[in-house]
Amino acid sequence: MAELLLGPVLRHVDRTSATVWVETDAPCAVTVACDDGSATAVTWNVFGHYYALVLVEGLTPGRTRPYRVRLDERTCWPEERSVHPPSVIRTQAADGDDRDLNVVFGSCRWSSPPSTEAEEDRHLDPDALDMLAHRLTRTQDEPLPDALLLLGDQVYADETSRAMQNRLAGLRDLTKAPGPQIANFDEYTMLYHESWSDPQIRWLLSTVPSAMIFDDHDVIDDWNTSRAWRADMAQTDWWSERIAGALASYWVYQHVGNLAPDALATDPMLAAIREAGEGTDVGPLLHEFALRADAEADGKETTRWSFRRDFGRTRLLMIDSRAGRVLTDDGRAMISAGELTWVTEQADEGGYDHLLIGTSLPWLLPHGIHDLEAWNEALCAGARGPRWAALSEKVRRAGDLEHWAAFRESFEALSALLGRIALHGPRGGGPAPATVCVLSGDVHHVYAAEALWVDAAEGPHEGDSASGMDGAGGAGGAARVYQLTCSPVHNSVPPAIRLGFRFGWGRVATRIGRGLARHGRLVPLPITWTKLGGPWFGNHLMTLTLRNRRATLSLDRAEGGRRGRDSRLRRVGRAVLREG
Repeated sequence: MAELLLGPVLRHVDRTSATVWVETDAPCAVTVACDDGSATAVTWNVFGHYYALVLVEGLTPGRTRPYRVRLDERTCWPEERSVHPPSVIRTQAADGDDRDLNVVFGSCRWSSPPSTEAEEDRHLDPDALDMLAHRLTRTQDEPLPDALLLLGDQVYADETSRAMQNRLAGLRDLTKAPGPQIANFDEYTMLYHESWSDPQIRWLLSTVPSAMIFDDHDVIDDWNTSRAWRADMAQTDWWSERIAGALASYWVYQHVGNLAPDALATDPMLAAIREAGEGTDVGPLLHEFALRADAEADGKETTRWSFRRDFGRTRLLMIDSRAGRVLTDDGRAMISAGELTWVTEQADEGGYDHLLIGTSLPWLLPHGIHDLEAWNEALCAGARGPRWAALSEKVRRAGDLEHWAAFRESFEALSALLGRIALHGPRGGGPAPATVCVLSGDVHHVYAAEALWVDAAEGPHEGDSASGMDGAGGAGGAARVYQLTCSPVHNSVPPAIRLGFRFGWGRVATRIGRGLARHGRLVPLPITWTKLGGPWFGNHLMTLTLRNRRATLSLDRAEGGRRGRDSRLRRVGRAVLREG
């Protein structure tokens, strides 16, 4: 008799369909049923682990209904004697219904169940996701989020907990590389179980639709920082198995659930799994796929991890800023030319009031840090000779200087695209959106900034001036363009990071950055940005509330006592980004 190991995890939800992901301990038929729809899918076998993604179609728009999960003919969710409310599917509203859209986002969640064990392991504040689940289950008037966007580092393969290290020690010799880090697919399954088995997290993921993208710690710190880093990793005897396990498990646990029904119907890996037939171990297929995806780098035809989701008249474009980098001797790019074309096509299709760009790494950093990273890239490329280049590569890795600023051509290309969309609207027709919001994490602090496109003769374009965190956006036809960064959801923020980012946002760091840019022979950018709020430190979640052409940003911080006593998610800020 099959048992439910993980899930259900509610993934893609639109007006008439929903996908639900599960992991079981044996092969079975998985049925997801509610009062207006039902669907069944058989599990697929990956190295002795069993998964299913169930697509329920024909649902009524704009309704919230509880659902249940059966393995074969036995109901296993909701669990008996559960203390949580029933898990629900809330379909998107029908045309003409202008209800609020609530999008919650953040990144960097280090966790082991229960959350208090993780907090004792690393002396962490409460898990913001845990506290969100706590608030939703105990506050009747708290609206359910319409989407939960997890923007990288959903698991930490290179920073495992003491409990995980004890488990790994029973399997292999941890004195040999990769030591206490995750080594292969089987160990990744243990890591996801550790992160997603917390009862509060499990309920939250079962009832709030989620979209996810990886960042470096899902694989390893500094993943794809530079060509030299890649060469160093290729010399190890363990990296091949690590990257295969990382990408195969990412496809299973995170990526496949991101896809809309039409994308699921054409996904080549899912088609290969279905073609293999029930009961076939498709682990070798996924292993080969993962190695091929890792090898498809430097602008070659790559596996697309980026994806699109539409929430009514809000469009999300989630961009892979890790696996698809171009790192050749004669050029660097955060995303390939083909990927940039895809992003441009999706943005130019139009039909939205708000454009959300999800990228794990911030597009806009503190000015001083942005110039430092751009200077470092120029020196690594030889702007000041080979000695500077060799030293700068060491600095790049030691300082994690690998954000959009460190890929200047890509930074300028993304800036040009967002500026054009903001000022002139999509090429497919229609007005400019009300807002363009770049949602990011990674940097272990929270801030909001607004972008300004500068014309050398005229100054900032009309309608693009900064608003401040406590005011409404200005009038005019142009979109307001923001960088919204929320990190971590559950991790520590060492004093050095706090000091560095506080300094990085200051005037002295800005002046130093300008000097570094001149030393690196960098031409001025056609864009600048103004910090509206931050930096804030601690475990946070941001919420965008969108309705018609109005946008409001809220910030919540997890705080409380030991072992969950008096812990809560407290609203610490709110700002109108654009009036309706």
